[in-house]
Amino acid sequence: MSKVAISEPVSIWQLGAPLGEGPIWVERDQALWFVDIKSRKIHRLDPATGATRSWDAPGQVGFILPIEGGGFVAGLQTGLARFDERDGSFTAISAPEPDLPTNRLNDATVDPQGRLWFGSMDDGESDLTGAIYRLGSDGTCIKSTDHVAITNGPAVSPDGKTLYHVDTLVGVIHACDIQPDGTLANTREFVRIPNDEGHPDGPTVDSEGCVWVGLYNGWAVRRYSPAGELLEEVKFPVSAITKIAFGGPDGKTVFATTANKHIAPGDLAKQPHAGDLFRFEVSVAGQKNYLVREGV
Repeated sequence: MSKVAISEPVSIWQLGAPLGEGPIWVERDQALWFVDIKSRKIHRLDPATGATRSWDAPGQVGFILPIEGGGFVAGLQTGLARFDERDGSFTAISAPEPDLPTNRLNDATVDPQGRLWFGSMDDGESDLTGAIYRLGSDGTCIKSTDHVAITNGPAVSPDGKTLYHVDTLVGVIHACDIQPDGTLANTREFVRIPNDEGHPDGPTVDSEGCVWVGLYNGWAVRRYSPAGELLEEVKFPVSAITKIAFGGPDGKTVFATTANKHIAPGDLAKQPHAGDLFRFEVSVAGQKNYLVREGV
């Protein structure tokens, strides 16, 4: 694996988001999209001009990912919906857990075949009711893992053969083999992070197959080799880093969402940039971001 040169993270959008999440670089408009779950907002940043725009969501929104042909899939508390940025409308696609009203959708990715993988979680962050799902070609949501309280990810390796997903409360990143039919096999522990080092949040995989993960209450982002070896750690001036995304013309600009939820008022005064969007530069690019093609 290459040794990564990393610049210091800097705040580029002072949002003070309670729970910034799900950054994704969208190639077709050369912009970064992300959400603020608790404020029920979708945000867009054009780094070339600095222009920003925001939309209201009809409920807590855990992620937003682009669809082939236009529009986005949004993960709402009630289920998957198509989001049209032109008029701000949401159209329901599928509800994976109609019997679990206290759950919400939390994080997602798209594999090289255009399949949407996403997670659910207990909104109270304690009950073992969350799971990882795959959106089938017929629009049904296929449960693919056992239940945990807080899922994060998933993320997929560049060859499309390995899926990583996070059990945040336990502190474990799991790896699974993706079978040709979309089922998961050979689930194993990839990395375990002690709680006193931070809780693993959203994972992202770079072009070398290394797994980057934000640490909630860990003041850092970490990079692990495909073998699970800790390679690099990027320190932040805020404690809760939720997820990163690679973007920019060469894929070497990293954007990081952060949060101020769960930070005590006295501690928050010491972290004036908690909840902001950050940026730093790296010498190894991210991998291509794929468009959702199946089930939408």
